[in-house]
Amino acid sequence: MKILGTGIGRGVAIGHILRVAPALKEPEDDVRDAGISFEDAEHEVQKAMEAVRSQLQGRADQASQTSGNDETAAVLGALAQMATDPALMQEISKALKSGKTPQRAVFEGFGEFEAKLEALGGYMAERARDLHDVGQRVIAVLTGVAMPGIPESKEPSILLAEDLSPADTASLDLSKVLGIITIQGSPTSHTAILARSRGIVAVVGAQHADSLHDGDEVIVNAAKSVIVLEPDEADIREAEDIRHQSDRARLLRGKPGATKDGVQVALLANVGKPDDADAALEHGAEGVGLFRTEFMFISSAESPSVEEQTKAYVALLRHFPHRKVVIRMLDAGADKPLDFLTPEDEPNPALGLRGLRTLREHRQVLDDQLEALAQAKRQTEADLWVMAPMVADEHEAEYFVSLGKAKGIEHVGAMAEIPSIALMADEVAKVADFVSIGTNDLTQYTLAADRTLASVGQYQTAWHPAVLRAIKMIADAGKAHDMPVGVCGEAAADPDLALVLVGLGVNSLSMAPVALDDVRASIAEHTFEEARQLASRALSGEFYPPRIPD
Repeated sequence: MKILGTGIGRGVAIGHILRVAPALKEPEDDVRDAGISFEDAEHEVQKAMEAVRSQLQGRADQASQTSGNDETAAVLGALAQMATDPALMQEISKALKSGKTPQRAVFEGFGEFEAKLEALGGYMAERARDLHDVGQRVIAVLTGVAMPGIPESKEPSILLAEDLSPADTASLDLSKVLGIITIQGSPTSHTAILARSRGIVAVVGAQHADSLHDGDEVIVNAAKSVIVLEPDEADIREAEDIRHQSDRARLLRGKPGATKDGVQVALLANVGKPDDADAALEHGAEGVGLFRTEFMFISSAESPSVEEQTKAYVALLRHFPHRKVVIRMLDAGADKPLDFLTPEDEPNPALGLRGLRTLREHRQVLDDQLEALAQAKRQTEADLWVMAPMVADEHEAEYFVSLGKAKGIEHVGAMAEIPSIALMADEVAKVADFVSIGTNDLTQYTLAADRTLASVGQYQTAWHPAVLRAIKMIADAGKAHDMPVGVCGEAAADPDLALVLVGLGVNSLSMAPVALDDVRASIAEHTFEEARQLASRALSGEFYPPRIPD
């Protein structure tokens, strides 16, 4: 029996199923005991929320200090902030004033916020799942039961969950976890992205996996997006072959990305904090293709100073002398709201003030960040490239490029995440020094498919011909105007799709460091002409729904 889902990466795992316990039961809608005052009940909830915040923040600090995985730390830190959100506490207090028990008030308060976020769709719906996990943890503290999470196991196993929370994914003991399967979820959810960044074999959105039981032997084949129940000898041999391929791929680490016939394709790393630089270099990154600057702003009540930003940028750039480092300007809005920047009353933040649109509304923040980047460049020998997120057309590109050039930054470009920039690619190429394609958002906006919903999972893939044609339009414009074009979305981390992207004319690929080995090997195994032929087949829709090309 085979169950289809969406694979994360190219790995394979063989083992026995260990099911993650379902969510806590909904608390009874009971009236609070008359002897417990509102003040006492509110204090009890506040203590529970603080306990959850402290636990999550402690796990975030541990992830950063012990493993150096700052993407994991950032997710856990964001969850910790949710646990003590003042607006959330106000909603809970309303329920307490009406006589609800503490656990019921938490359930209703979190539920109100979750419903609001889910109604917005897109990134905000994804945050609703994160918020639900935090609420479950608070209820567990109040009721004195074990927090939802990963069951204890003496033997390494394959975890099966309805939708594994980001907090649990971020703190998995990799010595006990062979792989993960989720019934819900999408390849661009927080959980999937964390699984990829930690090198965990995973298949998500496997809606028929609910039929699996504890102890079932399965193969999780992320490369083919399939789960094999009760594998036979042929299935096991195929899985072992894939494992050996990964071992051989590691032998190429440190070599520059290139096709079999020598066409160069720069292989870069996505980085979330300066501390991530070591992991990028360890996995053979030739530079950085996406440095996310949000980490400096998310924990601040106001925009960091030029001096603070400069220090952080220098800390990153010094790791990459004479190497390309692409830094994305602050991408505030949608799933990254900031109290001092983004409006609270947008009906659909994913289509509102986000990225460059937000920065244009707050010109001082924009100018300060560009000034800090320019100063950091002067203090280091890195090859700095700077890009603006969520650029819609050539007019916005020209606006940003002119500001960057005025600060003395040599390479200034735009991210391609909105379909309109693909339609205007020829004009954009006349004003921008480079374009970097963010396939996660480009896919979502092109296909109008909420990337958090498994029900539309078949659309949440850059294998769709519409997405590939948009990428080709940008790559063709880049070639015509001698403008470099890269990809920094999750698509770049798929070894087979990466080969198609090379065939479409993309010059560089940026991904989580753990994905570099397999992508490098995939490209090295094929000539550029073979990549072009695969790209032609992909454009015609031959590989959609996605599967590995012959």
